[in-house]
Amino acid sequence: MLKRAFDIVFSACWLLGFSPLLLVVAILVRLRLGSPVLFVQERPGLRAKPFRMVKFRSMTDARGPDGELLPDEQRLTAFGRFLRATSLDEFPEMWNVLLGDMSVVGPRPLLMRYVPRYDAFQARRMEVKPGVTGWAQVNGLRGDTCLRERVKFDLDYIENWNFVLDLQIMLMTLYKRGGAC
Repeated sequence: MLKRAFDIVFSACWLLGFSPLLLVVAILVRLRLGSPVLFVQERPGLRAKPFRMVKFRSMTDARGPDGELLPDEQRLTAFGRFLRATSLDEFPEMWNVLLGDMSVVGPRPLLMRYVPRYDAFQARRMEVKPGVTGWAQVNGLRGDTCLRERVKFDLDYIENWNFVLDLQIMLMTLYKRGGAC
């Protein structure tokens, strides 16, 4: 109850407080990367229930001669890398927090295609709502790190959750990343 109340207040304040920055980033994404400005992708939420996670777009829709999308590394521009490095691409996820699909802090939602491959150990990470930032992220486990290692941090968070831990993770996120993970 306290966690959800905090999520609502924090995400609403975040979205209102950062609305000028969100508008500027949206305009820049539109000018540099095109439409749509937002990238929406289905991700597993609480108990693996799918939800539509919203982020700023960070790649172009460049296609090869065959009409297929080019590989991610060819579609990721310098501007897109900047958005990802500063985590500005993640700012719209606060909308998912406000809607109740995510929490400010929790295990980062992976792709839906991984859910059927989870063993019982890995599936436990979906016992809580996914988060914009999490214990694994503030401990340096992002991107291509070993899933099993990230899951260990996620389960440690789930088993030891308290409001102070969430505040600690949020402060560590700001210190380590200068923004959301």
